Amino acid sequence: MTVVRLLDQDRPMLHFTLDGGPAEARQGDTVLTALLTLGTTVRTSEFGDGPRAGFCWMGACQDCFLLVDGVAARACGTLVAAGMSVVRR
Repeated sequence: MTVVRLLDQDRPMLHFTLDGGPAEARQGDTVLTALLTLGTTVRTSEFGDGPRAGFCWMGACQDCFLLVDGVAARACGTLVAAGMSVVRR
């Protein structure tokens, strides 16, 4: 699933790393928004039912935890910052 950005296309680009590789997002994007617009997911389910892209999208379910600069964080509530390191679990 790829999310297509319809608004805010003129916001500045930010560069960060995703699983050690280069990635881009728009200023003001959450990590979840960045991942979905890149056409990727947050993680693979540990229960074997496939890729996960967050569940509630508002910070309540804890389904989108990943590592941001080495610290566990919710993708849906964490804003992308230039130079940030994001590692999916």
